[in-house]
Amino acid sequence: MTNEVCKQKQRLIEKLGVAIEQKDHLAPVAARILSYIILTGKAGTTFEDLVSNLCASKSTISTHLNHLNDLKKVLYFTKPGDRKKYYTINHDNILTSIEVMIESWLAQKELHLEIREYKQETNKFREDEASKFELDFHDDYIAFLEEATQSISKLKSKIIEKKHKF
Repeated sequence: MTNEVCKQKQRLIEKLGVAIEQKDHLAPVAARILSYIILTGKAGTTFEDLVSNLCASKSTISTHLNHLNDLKKVLYFTKPGDRKKYYTINHDNILTSIEVMIESWLAQKELHLEIREYKQETNKFREDEASKFELDFHDDYIAFLEEATQSISKLKSKIIEKKHKF
């Protein structure tokens, strides 16, 4: 890798690490370990690589790597004749995240449908147009949730299809 590509990877590790830290409520080092593993790809990365590239102590890397392993966010494999473990991202974790997203969006959609129905019903009893509820936001948000759910469901199907090819 060129020096510029290495710098780009380091910037992305930090940027992705912050995003993962916030999304998954992980410790900063754990989030950066996960980011590093994601950006390393299928070849996997070793414990020693993580210690060296993330500039953290062996005990810190070990603690957070074990935690990520316990959470099933990472997997490891070994190579014949090599005693090292190579860590990769657990793609099943991505599917789980997608499922959580879909469930959340479906719950939000149901809630907005109920709220919209309530507002529409109460509008029948309001004679003054200025006091009636606006329904456009709910219509637009419900449509957005439907489109987002369909889109992420397509991605989920592609991931599952690709997984079954291997």
